[in-house]
Amino acid sequence: MITKIIRTSTFGLLCFIFSAYANTDCIPRETKYGLVCVCTSSYCDYLENPQPISDNVVVITSSKEGQRFAVTNLRFGDDNTDFENSAVVADNRRNIVKLLVNGTKRLFGLNDPIKLSIDRSVEYQKITGFGGAFTGTVSHLLGILDQQLQDHIYKSYYHKDGIGFNMLRTPIGGCDFDLEPWAYNELPENDANLSNFTKLDPRDEVKIQQIERLKNISNLNELRIMAAAWSPPRWMKSNGEWTGFGKLKEEFYQSWADYHLRFLQLMDAKKMPVWAISTGNEPFNGNVFVFFVHFMSLGWVPRTQAVWLNDFLGPTIRNSTYKDVLIFGNEDQRYSYPAWFKEMDAFRPGVLDYLNGFAVHWYWDEFLAPIVMDKTVEKYPGKILLNTESCIGDKPWQTHGPELGSWNRGQIYASAYLKNLQHSYNGWIDWNIVLDEQGGPNYVENFVDAPVIVNATNRVEIYKQPIFYAMGHFSKFVPKGSVRIEAEVKKLLTSLEVVAFKRPDERIVVVLLNSDGKAVDVLLNDSVQGEIKINVPANSWHTIIYN
Repeated sequence: MITKIIRTSTFGLLCFIFSAYANTDCIPRETKYGLVCVCTSSYCDYLENPQPISDNVVVITSSKEGQRFAVTNLRFGDDNTDFENSAVVADNRRNIVKLLVNGTKRLFGLNDPIKLSIDRSVEYQKITGFGGAFTGTVSHLLGILDQQLQDHIYKSYYHKDGIGFNMLRTPIGGCDFDLEPWAYNELPENDANLSNFTKLDPRDEVKIQQIERLKNISNLNELRIMAAAWSPPRWMKSNGEWTGFGKLKEEFYQSWADYHLRFLQLMDAKKMPVWAISTGNEPFNGNVFVFFVHFMSLGWVPRTQAVWLNDFLGPTIRNSTYKDVLIFGNEDQRYSYPAWFKEMDAFRPGVLDYLNGFAVHWYWDEFLAPIVMDKTVEKYPGKILLNTESCIGDKPWQTHGPELGSWNRGQIYASAYLKNLQHSYNGWIDWNIVLDEQGGPNYVENFVDAPVIVNATNRVEIYKQPIFYAMGHFSKFVPKGSVRIEAEVKKLLTSLEVVAFKRPDERIVVVLLNSDGKAVDVLLNDSVQGEIKINVPANSWHTIIYN
C-alpha cells in the first residue's frame, strides 16, 4: 500500500493521514464538455477495493473538479469537516480560499450540517448485480484494438480493481447496435423446424472468444449473461420486414420458443451458459413506435405475449434441460408498468408464474416516478427487478452521440442509479460498454453515448467518461448479495441524495451525491457506530464504507 501524509491547518485545526491504496491514477484530458481519463495499451487507471479497519471510514470521491475514485481515510468520532482539504486535489490557492471561507462559517456557526441517518436494522431489497451490454458494435470495436487495450476494457469493467460488473446482456441474433440486421435461420424461409440453426453464427463465435477473455482477465468465477432477441427472421413476421408494424405469425409461436432454446443449447455447448432470457426487446417498438424506430423489432401486446409465454416459451424452457434459466418479462419502458402484467395475467391467469423477473428500460424515466415499480413488485412479489438497458443521447433535445467528458451526463446517471435503488430495483445493466467517437457504429446511425469511448481513428486510446465512474460508485462497492438499508436525509429542499447498503461482508456502504455548486457539511449518524461529520465538496459523488 502506498501511503501519503498531507498536513494542512485551518485556524490551527486538524491534521489528516489518508491512503491512496495500491492504485493507478487517472491520466486526465480536458475536452469541450469536461474531463476524461485516458487509457492506452500500457496504462489505465484502477483502484483496489479499499477495506476499512476498526472504526475507520473510507471515502471514495469523484468530483467535477477532477477527482476520480480518490480515497480518503477518516474516523468515527472525529470532526472531519476538513475532509474537503484532503479530497480536492486541484489548485492549492483555491483550496486555501475555500478552507478560510468554510472555517469562518464554522467559527460563527453559519454552517448547520445536514443530518444523515443510517439505520442498518431496516432492510429492503437484495442486490443482484450490475453490468453492461455486449452488442455486435461492441464486439466490432474490440476487434480493431490490440489485445492489451481490449484487456484494459475488460478489466476496467469486470475486475474487482475496475468497477466490478458481474452481469452482461447480449442479443440473440442482431440488434440496433450491429453493422447490419440479422437473425438465425434466415434461410430457408418458412422453416418451422429451424433446420439451419445448428451452430452459432461466426459473429457470436467471436463474441464468445472475447467474453471468455473478459472472464479470464477479470478473474470472474461467475458471469451472469442475459440474452434478449430483437427480431426473429423476417419470414416469421406478419410484415416480412426487420422493422415496422410487425408481429409474430401464430403458426411460428412454437418455432420462436424453440429459437430461444436452441440459442441456450449452443451457448452452453461453448461453455458459455446463459443465466437469463427475456420475452423480447421493447415490444412497443413493433407497434406503437413504428414511425420513430427504424431498427430490428417485434411487436407484442400483453394478450399475445401472454399466449406465447404461457403456451409456448414457458413450457419449452421449463420442460428442457435449461429449466433453471431465468425468464424476464416486458423489457420496455417504465410507463408500461404494472398495466402490462395485469393484462397478461387477466388473459392467461397464472402466466406470470413463468417469469422470474421484470426487465425495464430507462429511457423515459423522467416522466414517471419509480413508485410505479414499487407497486409492480408489491402486486407481484418474489420477482427480480432489473433495469436492463440505459444510455444517454437518444432524445431529440440531446446531443446524439458522446459529449466526451460531460459531468452533467455522469450526474444524470448517478442520480438515476441512486433513485431507482432507493426503490425496488435489484440491479442495473447499462447499454453498450464501448462506442466510438460518433456513438456508433450501427446500421441505422442510431448514435448515443457510452461510459467508455474508443478512439476508432487512432485505435490506441480509450476514454473513461464521468458516466463510467458514476456507475462505479455503485457497482464497485455494492456487490451481489448486498441489501439496501434505511438511509434518510433529515432536511427538506436539499440537493443531497443518498442510498445505503449492508454488504455480505457486513460492511456498510453509503453512496452520497451532492449536485449543488457549493460544499455542504454532513453529519452521518449510524445506528451502531455513532456519528461522523464530513464536508462534502460541490458537484461530487462519494461512496462511504465502514464496519
